[in-house]
Amino acid sequence: MSTGKFIFKATLLIAFFNLMSKVLGLARESVIARLFGASVYTDAYQTALKMPNMLFFIVSGALATVVVPVFTEHAARGEKGEAWKIFSTVTVAVVLFYFAAAVTGMAAAPLLVKLVAPGFEGTRELLTVELARILLPLMIFAGLASLFSNLLNASNIFGLPAFSNSVNNIFIIASAFTLGKIYGIHGLALGTVAAMAAMALVQLPALCKKGFGLRWPLELGHPGVKKVCSLALPSLLSLSVNQANLYVVGVLASWLPVGSISALGYADKLIQFPVSLFVLALGTAVFPTLSMRAAEGDREALTGALLKSLKAVIITMVPASVGLMSLSHPIVKLIYKGGAFDQRAVEMTAAALLFYSVGLVGQAAGILLTRGFYSLQDTATPLKIGAATVLVNLALSLALIGYLRHGGLALASSLANLFYMALLMRCLGQRVPGLRRGGLLKFTLAVLAASGLMAAASCAVSRALAHLAGGLAGLAVQVSLAIAAGVVVYAASIAVLGGKEASFFWRSAREVLTGRKE
Repeated sequence: MSTGKFIFKATLLIAFFNLMSKVLGLARESVIARLFGASVYTDAYQTALKMPNMLFFIVSGALATVVVPVFTEHAARGEKGEAWKIFSTVTVAVVLFYFAAAVTGMAAAPLLVKLVAPGFEGTRELLTVELARILLPLMIFAGLASLFSNLLNASNIFGLPAFSNSVNNIFIIASAFTLGKIYGIHGLALGTVAAMAAMALVQLPALCKKGFGLRWPLELGHPGVKKVCSLALPSLLSLSVNQANLYVVGVLASWLPVGSISALGYADKLIQFPVSLFVLALGTAVFPTLSMRAAEGDREALTGALLKSLKAVIITMVPASVGLMSLSHPIVKLIYKGGAFDQRAVEMTAAALLFYSVGLVGQAAGILLTRGFYSLQDTATPLKIGAATVLVNLALSLALIGYLRHGGLALASSLANLFYMALLMRCLGQRVPGLRRGGLLKFTLAVLAASGLMAAASCAVSRALAHLAGGLAGLAVQVSLAIAAGVVVYAASIAVLGGKEASFFWRSAREVLTGRKE
């Protein structure tokens, strides 16, 4: 099977299970919104959840980028036993680290809350401390789930890791209706921890079948383990920089009115829907291939895989960005409104979604471009670019928050994402010159033109059907038909471009979908 076809089929499989997970994820957020609204409770829950998640994304994110290449390198040389020995040592070390971090964090929870949400006072502050002590152990199970997923992906098993996210969402939904009804927001926090444990455990049998098992004694001095640590350090710093962007948003939002943090969180979940559905699926599927091609020194194949993946990002994320901006208000109303989620919450969340959508393409392309650097075992360049991006985000946030409140924070994040993407593309183009000759600019212009026509059609249909939006069913019809009209126009408008532009677009799209160069 050709590289393009393999990546495409793997991406489809991951995307299928991710679609299931993301639909359940939206259901999860909808349930939480209707039960708790955009309130003191959800502000505290989201802030407390951010504490273990920030450390998890830094440590496990760094390991994900280096464990797979090192594991693949040993496996490619026929050293499967050594590869699993490295993974076993890393797994035990990760569990011990997260356990120590959780215990320390629980003891220092009041101080942590002051650091991540200095604007919280009274009930919000006390509630966040209580929830943090419940949620901090979550990072232990999240770390295991991440390691298991990455090694299964490296073994070309993509379905189960993607499906495990659905298990996580199902547990949280169930806990919201059970523990949440009995113990309130504290019950939801308990269910969130249990959900992450289930996510890790469901992957363990498949991993054991592939050869995983704890191998004693642990070999911390193994050359492969040392290589993981040396490669992970720059990545740790790079991901710390990325999390600093979220930290900036959280700190500044803590000074805004109640519900601002929740509105940003709910909007971000909608933004992550297309990113997680396709871009993370694509990045997960293509990363082992990029690592292998880079290890083999096959720059032509590496360039081809990157170009196809970038075109796939452009063809999906540009219209997604434009569509979310065009229909931000009705989408938020459809997904979240009801119960404790009132009209004020709708307006706040829709504003955040509008501004977050501006940077969707930057966020999506940034994920893929970063994987390109990591496949070359270059973790320093994303670190430097990320550090510059934090400063840009901070400056923009301070400049915009006074005018747009929480919307200003969302817009600042979006502009910073676009800045990050532009610098990554420029630097990776110097390492992989073929990217500059891949026709990306021409392709992007065609997609932008089609997306503009799509937005016009979607807005026209949405306005024409606005009278149906009184009830949930009518609102669903309005949004569905507006999206359908946009999709039809998006596809059909390529023909309107005419000549070489239309031919280029369809040829590039077929290359993305079939993996064959025409």
